[in-house]
Amino acid sequence: MIQVIQILILGLALGGVYALMASGMTLIFGVMRIVNLAHCAFIILAAYIAFWLFKLYKVDPIVSMVATVPILFLIGIIYYRLLFSARADNPRFIDITVLITFASGLVLEGLLGFFFTGIYRSTNPVYAQRPVILGPFFVPESQLYATLISITLIVLLWLFLRYTRVGNAIRATMQNRNAAQVVGVNVAWVSTLAFGIGLAMAGASGSLISFIFTFFPAKHIAWIGMVMSLVVLGGMGSLMGSLVASFLLASAAAFINFYFGPAWSPVTFYLALFVILLFRPQGLFGKKVEG
Repeated sequence: MIQVIQILILGLALGGVYALMASGMTLIFGVMRIVNLAHCAFIILAAYIAFWLFKLYKVDPIVSMVATVPILFLIGIIYYRLLFSARADNPRFIDITVLITFASGLVLEGLLGFFFTGIYRSTNPVYAQRPVILGPFFVPESQLYATLISITLIVLLWLFLRYTRVGNAIRATMQNRNAAQVVGVNVAWVSTLAFGIGLAMAGASGSLISFIFTFFPAKHIAWIGMVMSLVVLGGMGSLMGSLVASFLLASAAAFINFYFGPAWSPVTFYLALFVILLFRPQGLFGKKVEG
């Protein structure tokens, strides 16, 4: 029983980080219906920013969020305005976004590979090697910090969406874009802001994963399938759904990793994606489309 609880603790310790990775993608899809296949490439970009700040200036990766979050926020605004803003009313908009973001991810991967090579990187703050002992159990200190920070950021995002005027405008746009525009919401401005916030969450994710995982430019290919499974399982556009899905799949992956080996761990996410699309395509918290 102790062994089972220990595996569960290790899974939950990564669940919050996965949720933060998925939250930005969830918000972007919920507001603009953009399937951002470049999302994990931007996370890798933020991880490189955190890495070089740590290597050159000894900036703690957690502190580096002060840089990665606003930088990715500005990149998100520019990215949306340049590539998506003029196409928002196109009836094939979702299809277009898949192609654009897929190409953007490959371009960003190539640029990162050109400037930083394909060497595996990671930051190594002092807490990255220390465990927190809880009686007969332990949790890596780095994962504990990352999960607590991730949950805090997600809660802050939820409070922003729930209790601020801008947040209400974003939620109205998520529910019905045309109706929101009719009642006076500046949908174009809200969409730009939401995309920026989505990539800002990717920026925070990049700082945190820089001391949890090793990364290299092409790593985003492996992560995008995982993040997509979390977004779809939780319900496309559901922030709470992606949080619950992250803890569920992270825990399941931890057991698969222990009993079958790390090579089989990613299968958990792809299998969940297959099953949810087959039996409940709207996800756990998504609404079924009538018609």
